[in-house]
Amino acid sequence: MMLVLRATPLTYVAHALAVVCAVMVLVWCSSFRGGLAWESPNKSLIFNIHPVLMLIGFIIIGGEAIISYKSLPLRKDVKKVIHLVLHAIALILGIVGIWAAFKFHYESSIPNLYSLHSWLGMGVIVLYGLQWIYGLGVFFYPGGSPPMRRALLPWHVLIGMFVYVLAVANAAIGFLEKLTFLEAAGLEKYGSEAYLVNFTAIATILYGTFVFLTVYAKKDQECDDGLSS
Repeated sequence: MMLVLRATPLTYVAHALAVVCAVMVLVWCSSFRGGLAWESPNKSLIFNIHPVLMLIGFIIIGGEAIISYKSLPLRKDVKKVIHLVLHAIALILGIVGIWAAFKFHYESSIPNLYSLHSWLGMGVIVLYGLQWIYGLGVFFYPGGSPPMRRALLPWHVLIGMFVYVLAVANAAIGFLEKLTFLEAAGLEKYGSEAYLVNFTAIATILYGTFVFLTVYAKKDQECDDGLSS
């Protein structure tokens, strides 16, 4: 018997994990790291904007954009607009999040772009932007012909998921990198903050996993049609 994944239950789990991830990163940056600020003598508060926007703004909103086609009971043209707008919001917040990291480094006299996390991050945001422009031009405005859209859709999905998986993996690397720096500075390795950061990274990976599964799962109607045939 072939296993058939239904999209709807997967989207519920993804939504729940999104809330968990958002709460955990906010608790970490506010309760353990002192809060967020764009201007502050405490430069760590500037950095705290980075994980919050990259997780909530980029990973979560980007993930919700991806699964919107399977999670929303709306017309296809409406879902297309929601998909496009959510990706635009994710892209903008991702850019601001990266800008916050550069600002923190500059004001703290720390070199930029020296780590694998930063290299992958720049690559991901560039690819994400190119993917959004490509999707806008082919599927929205001015839009390609129906045969062109049908031919390019699988590539749009494949490239989009590649970029998203890379973004989730890089987020996990970022949590690891930050926690390593904190522990080198004296943070207790088995303390509550260390556990919170690790579990936030795990929750992020699980969220990305359910987004990925939702994309390749079947809509309920498709499953029902297959069972009745």
